[in-house]
Amino acid sequence: MDQQTFFISLVSGGAAGTATDLAFFPIDTMKTRLQAKGGFFRNGGWSGIYRGLGSAVIASAPSASLFFVTYDTSKKYLRQTLGRHIKSENTVLNLSHMLGASMGEIAACMVRVPAEVIKQRTQTSRFNSSLDSLRFILRNETGEGVLRGLYRGWSTTIIREIPFTMIQFPLYEYLKAKVAKLENKEKASPLQGALCGSVAGGFAAASTTPLDVIKTRIMLSESKVRVSQLVKTMVAEEGTKVFWSGVGPRTMWISAGGAIFLGVYETVSSFMLSAKPKKFE
Repeated sequence: MDQQTFFISLVSGGAAGTATDLAFFPIDTMKTRLQAKGGFFRNGGWSGIYRGLGSAVIASAPSASLFFVTYDTSKKYLRQTLGRHIKSENTVLNLSHMLGASMGEIAACMVRVPAEVIKQRTQTSRFNSSLDSLRFILRNETGEGVLRGLYRGWSTTIIREIPFTMIQFPLYEYLKAKVAKLENKEKASPLQGALCGSVAGGFAAASTTPLDVIKTRIMLSESKVRVSQLVKTMVAEEGTKVFWSGVGPRTMWISAGGAIFLGVYETVSSFMLSAKPKKFE
């Protein structure tokens, strides 16, 4: 990745992540409380809907930047590599977008998972602030390994994010290409990109809600939990419908958030690309 592309991805991704988290944090809190054991009102109801915002804001820019730097780098490399072995251009594009997005999510989760653990503990009213949540984890949940408590739910987050991005980004890129083709343009406008991101994000969010519920329960646990045992317990105590808890807020949050996230990314990226090259030297 050249210096200019790296810098654009870094800044655009950071702006996109921060804008999205600030705009839709209350909806994210609603989703988390609906998914937590006991339901919405037992985990805080309508009070303190901005609890945990600090950890989200601190992590949003670096995690989003990591995602886009990795995504933009890997998809270009994958296009070139796959293009030597696969004749179908559409297949190459779809595979490069899916694999690139998956690699981007794995990189972003290095920052996102600890922030998500702290945020969700705080959102469910267990602690008054993100700092209190962090202190508790560091004092009480690191005995099994260094920072193990902070990375609780790492594997389930990856399991959720990979299918999510493999649905969202190929669909997002496909819709943008279709819009540009319909209007005989080289690329879709930032506004059109935002709308494409909204559709793609909403569809991917609804499809992966069960994985998100499992991830939330694991992150809220204060001890190591086996996924298979957790699923069995949830089904026995709450029925299969529990896996669709929070599907409405999650879909709304990611659909609207996808419009802002990808819209801001496209806007900032387009603005920086139109700037004079000397600004990036």
